[in-house]
Amino acid sequence: MIRNEAEYQEASKRLGDELKRLDEHRARLKEAGLGDAEVKRVINPLESFHLQLKEEVEAYERLKRGEFEEFEELDNLRGLGHLLITSPIVQGISQRELARRLGVHETQVSRDERNEYFGITLERAVKILDALNVRLRTQVAIEPLPPSPVAQAS
Repeated sequence: MIRNEAEYQEASKRLGDELKRLDEHRARLKEAGLGDAEVKRVINPLESFHLQLKEEVEAYERLKRGEFEEFEELDNLRGLGHLLITSPIVQGISQRELARRLGVHETQVSRDERNEYFGITLERAVKILDALNVRLRTQVAIEPLPPSPVAQAS
């Protein structure tokens, strides 16, 4: 996942470089006498990596355009880290600006994003959401518990 503008710039450059390398590799394989099926078998894993990187770049570009529909719901707070990373992107808020709003050093925000906010406290999550002016609304649904394995064995 691309988390900031620097990573986006790096990924965009890498995407162009990879495409050029793929084309050159494909040409070398054909020059070596490999048939279309053999070339495809060799190139497919490399193209798969290229497509994944392309999807990440496109996802970041959608966020920068303000397309933010993927977070309509969080299930038991799963995806909260992703939300905390993407919210500033959508709003055009840099890590430096978020750090300023939180009263922490920019390296703290960078470290948190690198770890996808894993293990942060709820209190800190609330401070970040407040700093981003993001309102997370919850709805509680108590579902029946599945039968216990011990009860089933009897």
